[in-house]
Amino acid sequence: MEINSPFTMVVIIVLISVGAGVINNYFKMRAGRESDAESRADVERMQGEIDRLTERVRVLETIATDKDERLREEIRRLA
Repeated sequence: MEINSPFTMVVIIVLISVGAGVINNYFKMRAGRESDAESRADVERMQGEIDRLTERVRVLETIATDKDERLREEIRRLA
């Protein structure tokens, strides 16, 4: 097989293109993993905030719907 033949040149060009595509996908995948770790941290932070806000809403609903006596007791407990 001659290195100067058109068939050899086409094969070399195809191999270079495929290799470049594989390397490109590797770098994209690696960058995606880093952003996934950041996304997980954000999700955990947001979940904590949602839990905290859910508890506050639960307390406010209790205060708004209970009788006056329970309302006074809840306000005293929170203060």
